[in-house]
Amino acid sequence: MRKFLLAASLLLVSAPALAAEEPSGCDKFKWPIDHARAALTAPDRAKLTSGSEQAALPSTGITLALVTPDEAKLPTPPERAPKDGTFAGFTSFRTAPKAGLYTISLSAGAWVDVVQDGRFLKPKAFSGATDCDGIRKTMKYELSASPFVLQVTGARENSISVAIQPSE
Repeated sequence: MRKFLLAASLLLVSAPALAAEEPSGCDKFKWPIDHARAALTAPDRAKLTSGSEQAALPSTGITLALVTPDEAKLPTPPERAPKDGTFAGFTSFRTAPKAGLYTISLSAGAWVDVVQDGRFLKPKAFSGATDCDGIRKTMKYELSASPFVLQVTGARENSISVAIQPSE
């Protein structure tokens, strides 16, 4: 019985570490990333400052300049508190082109909050992988055709590329 309890304890202790490891490589994403990766690495990405407002979704990816969390003055406190030494920022969109499922992809690891109609939207799906040049994570959100805010926190660098595209 003692051996069984010891083995069970070891499995429980090691399980979170194994579960926390993300897959490595571009082929490990749960859905195709070619369009998102192209938008995130395109040379014509729009360069936005934190706090800027957009009339509509850009047709290409954006590079969002980030600042310290205190300087970011996020319109809504993030769902996850940013760690010390990280960067944050936001941009708002007056409208989505039409209601539907959108994929939001990031070039690097960070926390994303999408706030629409005064509430946090929960991602419908999430995928991430390390060791894939140009893209780190991608999430799917159901957006209505109303204004929304994209908040990024916990980034290690002072800028991040973002692509917001209708889901394929």
